[in-house]
Amino acid sequence: MLDELDRRLIAATQGGLPLVPRPYEAVAAELGVSADWVTTRLRAMLDQGLIRRIGAVPDHMRLGYTANGMTVWNVADDKVDELGAKVGALPSVSHCYRRPRALPDWPYNLFAMVHGQAREEVEREAARIRALLGEACCGADILYSTAILKKTGLRLARP
Repeated sequence: MLDELDRRLIAATQGGLPLVPRPYEAVAAELGVSADWVTTRLRAMLDQGLIRRIGAVPDHMRLGYTANGMTVWNVADDKVDELGAKVGALPSVSHCYRRPRALPDWPYNLFAMVHGQAREEVEREAARIRALLGEACCGADILYSTAILKKTGLRLARP
């Protein structure tokens, strides 16, 4: 259960941590609490599952990565977990996950995001993934991003 101070903490951080050398101290000063209290409460919210993670959310387009491709793969079901872990460990893959197929229109069950400064770079990395998947791969495609749709974290509903 969130108390009023927890709600104020979420409200103070829901747009992102301040871009200063000591962001937790800046949030603490805003709330009138210690930086230790801020980090302890955020840790507790992580432990309770109220927050899934705290991390940087880069804007790849602004960083010069303008060719961002979600590579999608149709991988044999008995191999997808094992191979998905290997694909997710590649330095070129920012996130990788398994989803159920939506047959007959969507045969893909493994998704791996690859960022590049040109489509050729993404396609080279996709070829590397395809080689890693080997005979377990029955099909693939690359879906290139055309816009950034979501870059937000936890939000409190307005009363």
